[in-house]
Amino acid sequence: MSTRSASPLDETIDRLFQEHQETLIESRRRLVPATAAAGARLAQTLARGNKILICGNGGSAADAQHFAAELLNRFERERDPLPALALTTDSSTLTSIANDYAYEKVFAKQVQALGQTGDALIALSTSGQSVNVNAAVKVAQARGLVTVALTGRDGGPLARLLQSTDFELRVPATSTARIQEVHILLLHALCAVIDASASEP
Repeated sequence: MSTRSASPLDETIDRLFQEHQETLIESRRRLVPATAAAGARLAQTLARGNKILICGNGGSAADAQHFAAELLNRFERERDPLPALALTTDSSTLTSIANDYAYEKVFAKQVQALGQTGDALIALSTSGQSVNVNAAVKVAQARGLVTVALTGRDGGPLARLLQSTDFELRVPATSTARIQEVHILLLHALCAVIDASASEP
């Protein structure tokens, strides 16, 4: 087997692994109880026959779709499909709202139309500064939805919007990439809690 000396690219990748590991360790220290509590609340929401709405921008939009797929189809065990809807997937709805009103309203109007008392909203924003996500949270609160916010940095305006009945899972990092990496783990952890509570098919 040939050997080679470490390159600058190796050092860059090694640093990314190190930053990821450090963020995971600190997130584990801070977020396990809060994640368990949020997951239990989401499981209760579904057990009552309510649904989960999910929103976010960019990579967080992809995470919203990922989470919805894990619930609607399956995560790690066989169970009945569960009602979850990513508010990021309907291009006609998104573009019509953005065009006729404002991009700030693309999630809020969907929550207004689809959210019912007892439902839940998962709001994804690495900075907490996404105005369209924050607008959706305001509508969710007005309509009686519980919010589970996945944030980072200092939580931003989103953290300050949350009420005592809401949940914030704030990743202790400033790098968007590191925050997103932990967000997907947190979403999988929420899925695991829901799986543990869900009925067999």
